[in-house]
Amino acid sequence: MIKKEMIAMLLAGGQGSRLGVLTSGMAKPAVSFGGKYRIIDFPLSNCINSGVDTVGVLTQYMPLRLNTHIGIGIPWDLDKNVGGVSVLPPYEKIEHTEWYTGTANAIFQNMNYMESFNPDYVLILSGDHIYKMDYETMLDFHKENGADVTIAVMPVPMEEAKRFGIMITDENKKITDFEEKPAHPRSNLASMGIYIFSWPALKEALIANQNQPGLDFGKHVIPYCRDKGEALYAYEFNGYWKDVGTLTSYWEANMELIDIVPDFNLYEEYWKIYTKSVSLPPQYFGENSHVERSIIGEGSEIYGQVYNSVIGCDVIVGEGTVVRDSILMNNTVIGAGSSLQKVITAEDVTIGSNVHLGVGDEAPNETDPSIYREGLVVLGEGTSIPDNVNVGKNVMINGAAEPSDFPGGTLQSGRTLVKGGM
Repeated sequence: MIKKEMIAMLLAGGQGSRLGVLTSGMAKPAVSFGGKYRIIDFPLSNCINSGVDTVGVLTQYMPLRLNTHIGIGIPWDLDKNVGGVSVLPPYEKIEHTEWYTGTANAIFQNMNYMESFNPDYVLILSGDHIYKMDYETMLDFHKENGADVTIAVMPVPMEEAKRFGIMITDENKKITDFEEKPAHPRSNLASMGIYIFSWPALKEALIANQNQPGLDFGKHVIPYCRDKGEALYAYEFNGYWKDVGTLTSYWEANMELIDIVPDFNLYEEYWKIYTKSVSLPPQYFGENSHVERSIIGEGSEIYGQVYNSVIGCDVIVGEGTVVRDSILMNNTVIGAGSSLQKVITAEDVTIGSNVHLGVGDEAPNETDPSIYREGLVVLGEGTSIPDNVNVGKNVMINGAAEPSDFPGGTLQSGRTLVKGGM
């Protein structure tokens, strides 16, 4: 029988609705990040850098892009005869067929997959965080303490603690209590949604709670383990960790990559981030181009000026165009003489010549003010913008826009423009 000390289960089924139009056609973990990467590359790279060579990726919402990206796991050296990476969508059973209804329900539905590796430990991960963590060090901590469950925690400012699941521990980091988004937190150790379970403890908790609606780790499994008197420990992590679940945090995390001394360094030799790579020519910089503090992906051609921006692969920035504080994903094409300020383009976006995005004063977005904010202009996948138009701030455009969509050549701040067929 196959025997693996620790396998990983990576939850990658999330819709990511707070990323707005960026996730209208793909799961959040498949969204581009840092120019050439996708969000899921970070936990997958952590696995291979930590010596975890068996990873089940649980997909559900719009999985095509994610499945294509992961393939058989070659970029992460996870194309193994035994173990490797397996994409695990919900599947039809003889009875009780259902979608994944909660984080722990998704794991429960893949009990047979986990059983087949006869693991000592199971590592539960989320597919939508940007960080580098050595899971082997966390496993050593789990073993040293004889823990049944170890929860990765991160110290957060006390005033922010009420936004998280908070762990209360003794001096040995044993968890004595926990509170979900407490009004008056008693600790600042926030759960990162990363767990190591000893396999018998996980199996028992999942089977005992299998009929709980929306079976969830934070709400059901962890409280069950505590009430059973099992040993719960908090593993403190002090590195960079970013939940890129909102457009604002996604934009900020990309911008942090280009700081003079970035908190999160993509260039470290000893902890590489792996991704699926396409053979592309090198970047090309035209005679009048100018680039400062930016990441420019392979195959991109820059004829204009780019400042403080993250540019994906196969992007074209036209002559005389100025791009500032923006994220342009793969295959974005911008004409000549345009300007972009705090713009996020999804993939395959076309922007005409003499187009000015992110101009004027801010106004709250008319459809989703909590998503499209902080002055951002967000363009959905495949969107096209005609020549000679001005677009305000906190704007979302999705689809093939026409000149008639811009009265007087302008789309005011706070507007949402969605064209048919999207």
